[in-house]
Amino acid sequence: MNQAHPHTAAAQALVTFIRDSIPLTDTMGLQLGSYDGEKLVLNCPLAPNVNDKGCAFGGSLTSLMTLAGWGVVELALRQRGEDCDVYVGESTVRYLEPVWGDFQAKAQSAGEASWETFFATLASRHRARIAVTCQVPGEGGKPAATLEAQFVAKRRAAAAE
Repeated sequence: MNQAHPHTAAAQALVTFIRDSIPLTDTMGLQLGSYDGEKLVLNCPLAPNVNDKGCAFGGSLTSLMTLAGWGVVELALRQRGEDCDVYVGESTVRYLEPVWGDFQAKAQSAGEASWETFFATLASRHRARIAVTCQVPGEGGKPAATLEAQFVAKRRAAAAE
């Protein structure tokens, strides 16, 4: 974990929150890889996420990518002092090759997504959505799995008033 980066403490606090709030993530062995203010990397060991074939369970890959995508949005909101609930609105997952060892998910806003538009919409409508892309790197740097998702942020009742 890169302790030197200024965003690391916020990302580590988020991972602690996730592990405390979602028991499955503790069982999965979820850990922070890195966060640079734009890209979040989450790690998991293979052992608690293995399937009957000895490779990573597809549900674990999807869970990790979804958590990384959710985390990117949650961290962006926290950095700006926004109090919102974040939901995955829709997602598409592709499994491209098996993962035979410890794995990670890398998430960031999609190329066409605009944080500026997201926050302007949130300010005017108290709700906004943003596209996020995630991947689990495989052999030779090619993706082993990908997730494209729309995440929705909705201001909590007290924050919306």
